[in-house]
Amino acid sequence: MHCPRCRCENADASRFCTQCGARLVRQCGSCGADLVEGVRFCGQCGLAVDTPRPTQPRFASPEAYTPRHLAEKILTARPAIEGERKQVTVLFADLKSSMELMADRDPEQTRKLLDPFSST
Repeated sequence: MHCPRCRCENADASRFCTQCGARLVRQCGSCGADLVEGVRFCGQCGLAVDTPRPTQPRFASPEAYTPRHLAEKILTARPAIEGERKQVTVLFADLKSSMELMADRDPEQTRKLLDPFSST
């Protein structure tokens, strides 16, 4: 089991990380929901706790998530926009230890976790 804070590998029976002392939470192998100690089935998806999570690449290719109509529109407009430069501003702010917390989470899951701390 990997520590959510320091990513150290710990024994499955460990309740706290042996390197940083963080509490280790067991997660469902199928849906990733946090599990209470001793359960055999996930309360969120109903599958057995030891069901392996489906493997998929962390960053899929653009073809996997770009809608077909949008891809076609971009490809047909390619000569008109090729070489076009745009100015953008990027702001990056990090809450203490938030990057370690978000490392293996879905963007939607991360947003749900951090929304209460941001004011928009």
